[in-house]
Amino acid sequence: MANAPLSRLLGVQGPVGPALLTIGLVVASATTLFAFTAGWLTPTRLTPTRVVDALGRRGGDPIGHRRNHSKGVCFTGYFEATGAGSAISTAPMFVAGRYPVVGRFAIGVGDPAASDAATPVRSMAVRITAPDGQEWRSGMNNSPVFVVSTPEAFYALTLASDLDPKTGKPDAGAMGAFIAGHPESAAFFSWAKSAPWTGSFADKTYNSLNAFRFIDRQGVSRAVRWAMEAVTPAASISLDTLKARGPGALANDLQHRLAAGALRWRLNAILAAPGDPTANSTLAWPASRSKVALGTLVVQSAQAEANGPCRDYNFDPLILPTGIAPSDDPLLAARSASYAVSFDRRTAEAARYPRTTAPESSR
Repeated sequence: MANAPLSRLLGVQGPVGPALLTIGLVVASATTLFAFTAGWLTPTRLTPTRVVDALGRRGGDPIGHRRNHSKGVCFTGYFEATGAGSAISTAPMFVAGRYPVVGRFAIGVGDPAASDAATPVRSMAVRITAPDGQEWRSGMNNSPVFVVSTPEAFYALTLASDLDPKTGKPDAGAMGAFIAGHPESAAFFSWAKSAPWTGSFADKTYNSLNAFRFIDRQGVSRAVRWAMEAVTPAASISLDTLKARGPGALANDLQHRLAAGALRWRLNAILAAPGDPTANSTLAWPASRSKVALGTLVVQSAQAEANGPCRDYNFDPLILPTGIAPSDDPLLAARSASYAVSFDRRTAEAARYPRTTAPESSR
């Protein structure tokens, strides 16, 4: 078959014309490109599948769940826009008004049954929908910077985070070697060691970490990050106290607070100055940078993720409305691709976890 003429391979009798030759070349090229993209021809190439595989090997049982930030709780509410954002972006949800929100709080672990005290990393993801159907999806963390700046470094960190089956903890040597080889991660690890523990999702400020670009009506593009700043005052507790409250402490606290009324965060856009890094999320921008008050997130209710409204959403950071565009940060494309693989995987596994509603599209 390898030596068969192209006419036989294409099922054509007689001479092969230029058009069919072109078709054959296009098909062959597309197949080669697909194989290259999938990593078949370059087995050492980092792909979204390899990243998600590594995330799923960090202990616990993530089957049927997100492979990262696996333990979470859904919430619903609305975003009340001030209208000030319309001066720097044409995003429809920046026009003064109220827009529905589906979101998710989580902790930065790969085990959906992990202790709330397993890590200081908390996250908030939101999906804000405009009347014309455009969406803004965003995933934010409570750390001031991200732990790495490239997909390759994230993969290396994930491998170093594998749990030793004998101790149930990451191998100290592997993690030490990662830290020594990635000095750019020092700011994050310093924060992780010193950040105060609290017993709530409500009193955390959540940061975009990655940079994006806001585009106004004149086509002017500005580099921005954003912060969802907590209105609820932070109340520090000891790590032992958090552990003693049990594995559902954060979800229970959220429900308790919401029973007394809605929770609020102020969403501010942080405007970059010339020279501020946009491709490296391990570097913070100065606190003196100008801010624009985009609006207020109001969380009204929460529900367990098993059948909650956030369960079937992929909080892909590249699902953006007009007026918001990605920056040159390489982590954005990597996050988007890995989220899609994780989504497809967990929805295919959902039969192991009976649910009452069908999964929605990842897009």
